[in-house]
Amino acid sequence: MRIGMLTAGGDCPGLNAVIRAVVRTSRAEYDTPVLGFEDGWSGLVDDSAVSLYDDEDIDRLLLRGGTVLGTGRLNPDTLRDSLPQIKRTLERHAIDVLIAIGGDGTLTAANWLHDNGVPVVGVPKTIDNDVAATDYTFGFDTAVSVAADAIDRLHTTAESHERVMLVEVMGRHAGWIALHAGLAAGAHMIVIPEVPFDIDYVCKVMKRRFQMGENYGICVVAEGATPAEGSSMTIDEGEIDQFGHQVFTGVANAMAVEIKERLDRDVRTTVLGHTQRGGTPTSRDRVLATRYGVHAAHLANSGKHGVFVALRGEDIVPLPIADAISRLKTVPVEMYDEAASLFG
Repeated sequence: MRIGMLTAGGDCPGLNAVIRAVVRTSRAEYDTPVLGFEDGWSGLVDDSAVSLYDDEDIDRLLLRGGTVLGTGRLNPDTLRDSLPQIKRTLERHAIDVLIAIGGDGTLTAANWLHDNGVPVVGVPKTIDNDVAATDYTFGFDTAVSVAADAIDRLHTTAESHERVMLVEVMGRHAGWIALHAGLAAGAHMIVIPEVPFDIDYVCKVMKRRFQMGENYGICVVAEGATPAEGSSMTIDEGEIDQFGHQVFTGVANAMAVEIKERLDRDVRTTVLGHTQRGGTPTSRDRVLATRYGVHAAHLANSGKHGVFVALRGEDIVPLPIADAISRLKTVPVEMYDEAASLFG
C-alpha cells in the first residue's frame, strides 16, 4: 500500500496539520509510505513528488500555517485533459489511493477522478466554511479569529476619529466569516452575499448611531455581497478568471463612497484580504485538521474510497464526496436575522 497526497486551491491554516496526521497515522499504524505531490494538481500532472517521513520535521508542522507541499489551482479543462498523465504518475509511483485536501473545486476534481477510476479520499478545507455536509472546515476558525481581532482594533481608532469603518472580509458566496467575526467583535452592521443589501438601510443604521449619541460605526462586509434589486447603488461586475471565479471589484470601497456622500461623515475602508489565510492556525483548527488527517489515513489504508471526512456534531464520519459538492453551504437567513437584531 502506498498513499499519495496533495493540497490544492487557496492556502489555509491547518493544511500542515492534516499532512502531519496522515503521515504519522499511516506510518505508525499501517507502515504505509506517503508521497506528497507539490503545488496542487499540477504536481500530479507534472509528476513533482516528494517522500514524506514520520520524523521531527513532520512533527513540527502542527504549528505552521500554509502547506509544505505548496498549493495552486488548475483550470478544470486542463485537469480533465490531463487524466492520462495523472494515471501514469500514480502508476509510476505505485500509488494505491490519493488523498486530496481542498475546498469545493478540489473536491469536485477529486469526485471526477473517482468516477474515472482513480481511488480518492477527500479532506475538506476552506476558510469560507461553505462545504456542504460537514459542520465546519478547518481554517474557518483561524480566519474568524484574525478578522475579529482586526475589528476589535478598529473600534478604538474609529471612535477616536468619529468615523464609519467598513471592514471587508473574505466570502465569495457565503458570509460565514463576516457573520461570525462581526458578531464576535460587536460590529454595528454585517453585510453578506446571502442577503443583498440596501445601501439606504445601511446608511440609516449608521446615521441612527450618530443621532443616538454614538460617534462611530463599524460595518463588516463580505467581499461577495451585492446590492438588492432596485437598490439605488450598483457595483460593476468583475471578470471571470481562468479558474471560473469572479474577480470582485471592491464592494466595501463602493459602499464607502455612498455612505460618505449621504452622511457627510469620514468613512474609511479596511480590506483584510489574505491576512485571513496566513499564520499559525488556532488550536481549534489544529485539532480539527489533525482529526481529519487521522480519519483520512484510516479510510485510505482500509480501502474505502470515493468518500471525504466530515464533522457531524463531535464525530468524524465518511460521506460520499458527491455530498460535499452537491450544494454550497450558505448562511441561513434565520441566523442572519439573529445578528440583525443587534444592528445599530
